[in-house]
Amino acid sequence: MVDDLLGQVGLVLLVCVVVGALAIAVRLPLLVGLLIGGVIVGPDVLGLVASSPEIELLGEIGIALLLFVVGLKLDPRLVRQLGPVVLVAGTLQVFTTAALAFAIGRGFGVEVVPALYLAAAMSFSSTVVVIKLLADRGQIEQLHGRLALGILIVQDLFVIGLMVVLASIDPDSTASVVEQLGLVALRGVGLFAAIALLARFVLPRVVHVLARRGELLVLAAVTWAVTLAAVAHLLGFSEEVGAFLAGVALASSDYREAISGRLTTLRDFLLVFFFIDLGTQLRFEGADDLALIVALSLFVLVAKPVLIAVISTLLGFQTGVAVRAGLTLAQISEFSLILAALGVSLGQLDGRSAGIVAAVALVTITLSTFLSAEADRFIPSLSRPLAPLQRARVRKEMEQRAVRNPEVIVIGLGRLGMTVFEELRARGEDVLGVDFDPRTVEFESGDIPVVFGDLEDPELPTQLPLARVRWIVATPRDPEVHRAFLHALRRRGYRGRFAAAADHPEDERLLRKLGVDLVVRPLQLAASPLMDLIHAHDRRTSSGQLTLE
Repeated sequence: MVDDLLGQVGLVLLVCVVVGALAIAVRLPLLVGLLIGGVIVGPDVLGLVASSPEIELLGEIGIALLLFVVGLKLDPRLVRQLGPVVLVAGTLQVFTTAALAFAIGRGFGVEVVPALYLAAAMSFSSTVVVIKLLADRGQIEQLHGRLALGILIVQDLFVIGLMVVLASIDPDSTASVVEQLGLVALRGVGLFAAIALLARFVLPRVVHVLARRGELLVLAAVTWAVTLAAVAHLLGFSEEVGAFLAGVALASSDYREAISGRLTTLRDFLLVFFFIDLGTQLRFEGADDLALIVALSLFVLVAKPVLIAVISTLLGFQTGVAVRAGLTLAQISEFSLILAALGVSLGQLDGRSAGIVAAVALVTITLSTFLSAEADRFIPSLSRPLAPLQRARVRKEMEQRAVRNPEVIVIGLGRLGMTVFEELRARGEDVLGVDFDPRTVEFESGDIPVVFGDLEDPELPTQLPLARVRWIVATPRDPEVHRAFLHALRRRGYRGRFAAAADHPEDERLLRKLGVDLVVRPLQLAASPLMDLIHAHDRRTSSGQLTLE
């Protein structure tokens, strides 16, 4: 071991850069490389560094910045947009996963308090990893991406609340637990109210001014995160809670992406020291620990995604969407590691249990990255057992809400589908809308005939009221989905006409060969009037300047 602190830092960074580069080379998140690097340089492997107050302080700042950046991603406006369905899905997932994980821990002989920590750790998924996976694949705005992010928000709210309670309860205090929780609630309400007022009236103006000086913006953001972490600590909360709330306070800012991007490198640098400090406290005790690590890892990688898929399907999401969201969330969180470290610092958790959490994090984050990339291969087999749950809802809604004998059915109520749907209703047509987003169905289905259904479900034509239907308009842009749906319609004996949307000329040609009566290319339809308008103005203005009205 190198005695000089600067020498230790240099060796640590060298090892972490090498391991981080290897992790990225095999398409793993850098978080995995940093975790492995932190354990490698610790006393149980290379022994390059030992725990020290300096390492611990740098690690605390790193965690504060990590949670600050996580908070920046959680715009409070998203919570309102996601609606109660996702709130219920996230809440059910957290409690059900925790209960099952607690049972696994107790089954392996883990004591009650460590088993509770393990249960909580297994319930949460990694915000950093999930956002990166979705962003890399361009899936953040897709329905399964929005569902996954909604569940993450619920998880983060739960874990922050849990950390507040754990850090605020003093077992040696003469006050009762109820009295302590009451004081925590009062201090928490005061802190939240102060942050909300700053976020509403002060921070937007300050950030706008600082944004004119890029270097000041980053420095001010770090100062804000560290200051609020210190304030939270003075009020009896953990520093991590204050840093997280500092990020949430800026999440609605127009400059949040700029702040997040510029802090990423500094965050990763300081996270190394958190993983080093954590690595010095980890302990493993042979085959028993290995068996528990394998059991919990399989639970997170297999049972947790299935559980999320079942809950999401029961709440109205299409089976493919539910399965994709579940596979995306098949890992444990950086919050799980922080929770374990908090438990060690409070004396409620030993190094052995913290080591189990760290090992499960390493295994699940690594494997879930590959699992998510291969999601398309698993979706058909995983969706099949859930299909009856989805179809039962479709049949029920057809009976309760649908127009008994519509003349037109519009499938897919996005921007194009909803425009067609509303225009048909305005013209007095008996029209039925079908969509696979339960939020759209709930929002539109008051006195409007909209039901839940998925174009990819081969049984959908058997559930549609086709007796008087003249036209079916399908707005999704996947020609293979249209092929399967058309085949199912013909088997059902449908004799009406079929209109479909396409993005590309080759898709249009394929759909016409399949017998589609009308193929619409929305982008072409939107561009043609604009080009006509431009040419008309060109003819009327000799100067060539355009004045679009």
